[in-house]
Amino acid sequence: MAHILVADDDDLLGELVRFKLEAAGHDVTIRQDGASALEAARSGGVDLLVLDAMMPVMSGADVLRAVTQELPDIPVVMLTSRKGQADVMGALTAGARDYLTKPFIPDELVIRVNAILKSARAMQ
Repeated sequence: MAHILVADDDDLLGELVRFKLEAAGHDVTIRQDGASALEAARSGGVDLLVLDAMMPVMSGADVLRAVTQELPDIPVVMLTSRKGQADVMGALTAGARDYLTKPFIPDELVIRVNAILKSARAMQ
């Protein structure tokens, strides 16, 4: 079981993601703004971060940069409505492991998360 941090300011979406990831056997924590998500990541015990790009207090891009620099062992999956090629390429270049746009298929997110976690464990 992995501990996954979900950072998204949409309550319903956060609960859907929590439900799907918990059903897959993961422990999930939700934060609704970038600053509290970064604080939760820094507190330790996070195996993967699912991150929205557009959040209050601190943007997902700023959270991604901080996590990539300070906590490089935490893989980040962007889950966002930003669909532009520059957004995707920018996030992947900044260190995101994957990029999924909204609307999305929840089971696809679970499959991608599980694959990234498996890959991360194999590299340890």
